[in-house]
Parts: sequence; C-alpha cells; structure tokens
Amino acid sequence: MSHSEASALVAERTSAVERLAAGVVGVGLATILFSVLSVTRILTEETSVLGIGLYDFLAVGVALMGVGVVALGAGSRAGVFESTPDETPGLVTAALFGGGAFVVAGLTASQTLGFGTVGWLLLALLSGGFTLFAVALAPEDVGSTLPAGVAAVGVAALVVGDVVGPSFAWQPDGFSATFTGAMSVPVLLAVIALVAAWAAAKAYEGYGSQGRQTAAYLLVGVNAVGIIAVLGTLLLFIAMKGAGPAFRGFSLVPFEWPFVQNGYSFRPDVINGVFPAIMGTIWLVIGAVVTGVPLAVAAAVFLTEYAEQGRFVGAVEIATNGLWSTPSVVYGLFGYAFLVPRLGGTTSLLSGMLVLGFMLLPLCLITSREALKSVPDEYRDASAALGVSKWQTIRSVVIPAAVPGILTGVILGVGRIAGETAPILLVMSGGLRDPAPNVLGAFEFTTTPPFVANEALLQSAPALPYQLYATITAGVSAENAAEYGWGTAFVLLAVVLSFYAIGIASRIYFRRKLNA
Repeated sequence: MSHSEASALVAERTSAVERLAAGVVGVGLATILFSVLSVTRILTEETSVLGIGLYDFLAVGVALMGVGVVALGAGSRAGVFESTPDETPGLVTAALFGGGAFVVAGLTASQTLGFGTVGWLLLALLSGGFTLFAVALAPEDVGSTLPAGVAAVGVAALVVGDVVGPSFAWQPDGFSATFTGAMSVPVLLAVIALVAAWAAAKAYEGYGSQGRQTAAYLLVGVNAVGIIAVLGTLLLFIAMKGAGPAFRGFSLVPFEWPFVQNGYSFRPDVINGVFPAIMGTIWLVIGAVVTGVPLAVAAAVFLTEYAEQGRFVGAVEIATNGLWSTPSVVYGLFGYAFLVPRLGGTTSLLSGMLVLGFMLLPLCLITSREALKSVPDEYRDASAALGVSKWQTIRSVVIPAAVPGILTGVILGVGRIAGETAPILLVMSGGLRDPAPNVLGAFEFTTTPPFVANEALLQSAPALPYQLYATITAGVSAENAAEYGWGTAFVLLAVVLSFYAIGIASRIYFRRKLNA
C-alpha cells in the first residue's frame, strides 16, 4: 500500500470516528434538551414523537448512544480507529464510575431487595470497589467508554421495559418525599446521556490529553448553557405569571400603569398597586450603597495601598470573608437589637439602610481589593517618577483604573440586598397600606444638633421583598392574593434588573473611558 493510499484510508477512518462520536454527542444534547423540557412540564409523558411515547423515544436514543460509545471504545482497542489512548482513564474517572456503581447497588439492595444496613452497604462497597479498580486498571479507551455504554443501555432498558416509567413512584424509607416517574425518568435519561456524550467527546479527539480537553469543554459548555437556561426559565416563569396582573389597566395614551402608580387600598374600583413598596426599595438600596460602598472602598484602599501584609491584614480578610458568609437574618437580629433601640425604638427606613449597608460592605471590600490589586504597578511607578505623591497617585491613577472592578462588586452586592426579606422584616417592616417614603421632601433644618431632621427616615416603610412575603404568607385579600403576589414578584424582578442595568452601563462607561 502506497503512502498516499494509507493516508487517504486513515483520513477516511478518522472522519468516520468523528462522525460517529459527533452523532453520539448530538443525540446526547438533544436528549438532555428534551429531558429538561419534560422536567419543566413543557413536554409531558403524554407527548409522542414519531408515534412513540416521549420517554420511550428518548430511551431509544440513549440506547443508541450506549451502543455507539461501546463501538468507539472497541474500535479504538481493536485498532480499527486511529487513537492515542493513555494507559488508564485516570483515578477521577474511575472514582466517578465507582461512585455511580456504589449508589446504584446500594439503592437496589436497600430499597428494592430490602437488605438491612449491613447487607446493602456490603453489596454497595463490593460493587463500587470492583467498578473502581476495573476502570482504573483498564486502558483509557475501554475504561471511558464501556461503563458509560453499559450504563446507557441498562437505563434505556429500564425505561423501555417500564420498570422506571411514567407510573413509577418511589418513596425512600425514612423520607416523606415521593420520586415520581415524571421527574425521575427525564433526570435519569439526562444524566446518563451526559455521561455517554462525555465518553464520545473523548473518542472524538482520539483520547489522551486532547480527548480529555474536548470532553471537559463539552461539560463546561453544557454547564454554561444550563446556567443560562435556568436564568431564562426563571425570568420567563415570573414574567408569564406576573406580567398579566402587573400590566392590568396599563395604557400608553394617556399613560396609566395602575399597579405601579397606585398603592394598596380598600376601594374595589381601584387596582391595587405597589408604588410605596417600589419607592421604599429604591430608597433602601440607595441608602445601603451610600452607607456601605464608600466605607468598603476606603478600607480596600488602606489595606491594599498602605497597610503592610501581616497579621492585621490577614485578620481583616478572615473577618471580611466571615461577614460575607453570615446569614442575612443574623444581620437583621443585630439591627433589631442594636440599631432599632437607638433610632427611635421602632422599625425604620434608616435601620434598614444601615443593616443592608453592613451586608453590602464585605463583598464590596473584597472585590474592591481585588480590583486595586489588579492595577499594574507600572502605573504607580510611572506616577511616582513624575513626582506625584502617593495619595494623588491613588486618587488620580489607581482608583480610576479600578472603578470597573469596584462597580462589579457593587452590582453583585445590590443584587443580593435588593431582594433580602429577613433583615427587612425585623428592622423596617412597613404595612401594605403605608404611604411611599418622601425622603427628599422630609428634610428640614433644626436649631439643635445635628441641625437637620428627616422623619421619613425614622418611620417604617414598605419594601417589595417584605410585601411579597406578606402576600404569600398572609394574603392581602381572598380574591386576588395570588395574582397580587405574582405581580409584586414581577415588579421586584424588574427593579433588581434595573439596578443591574444601571451598574453594568456604568461599568461599561468607565471601562471605555479608561481605554480611551
């Protein structure tokens, strides 16, 4: 055989492997998509595809994936396909398959066969250990594909044989929850399809480091799409439920948006709205940003630019991380016990601002420090070489360069505090029928210190998260409590996204200004 003929043959065989592996991955992604649609009940077990029930249709696809994956491994081992597998698939792969075998054997022995604790644990350990060592000692092409293919065919057989089908219901011993077929089947098919697609992605590049990289890219890509899908589903679900109540009575000419412009009233001829709660939320976020962000940035500048890296800075970093992970209800209890008695003895808008400002401070401090550290030292050296003082360098060079990073922290922090309910419940809770806080109009000068007063800051005020909580738990009326709650959730989501939009637009502006 001439060299040119051999090269053409190898190229043709390689293309066949790529087509088979790509086909397996494509079927896997389609199976995952259909499974997700089934979990969200957009598709149901009653849906039929090409005259076949949805679950059976997906199971057939998974079975074909299993056969394809086994063929990819066997072809590589037999030298039919050109590949460069390593000696073993790696300990992580072996551990994952071993863990899967442990779980399956344990559940089967304890829930189906009725074994006691010693029995199911022994069987699970034997199954998991045997699978782990078998995979770890096998060549990479066999160890990566054979377990995945066998598992895919086995799951498909269970679904097609109606062992795990639409009528399936499993209530584990000691749990009150019941796993139904409508949830278990699509989740099971999606997981096994992902495992088979991962094995096929490794085969696509002929195994080895390139194959592992391609498989990792596949998992990362599925994960990224999954995150976006979850976000999109959440937004779409809230919009579908809440847009109708929120836009009831809406008109452009003349502009009327009763749900946003009105408060809550007893009048049956008036559409109840959330205007006071919107204003309370906006003032709450503004007050928290004014309270927390300057303190966080100042502390970050001191710790990064002035303080020496030692025990003090280390202690501050530990305290900051601890504060960031502290549950919000703890902040609320602190505000209720410490701030409320010192600010008139009653819940107030100012207490809410301060508590949320304390919550915002740790994240802004962490992100501001990272943003300041990312500013190249060449900026500082060049400024110092021109004879500029250290503070002038920080003010005119370092902080402007770090503003996009600082704004990122503010955006993330505002997203957290704008939807907080627990601290608001304790320190600020206003009634559903309270008026909107008139903060700007309530300022007045006095003749005694501090020479300025604002009653609106020292009174309770409504906020969207608390109003939504009150609607869900107590109901605002017997007739429209659910619709009112969904409409409130829709407006709360819109307000939070508006804060995000403002923060992202500011970050883009400063980034472009920095690069100009």
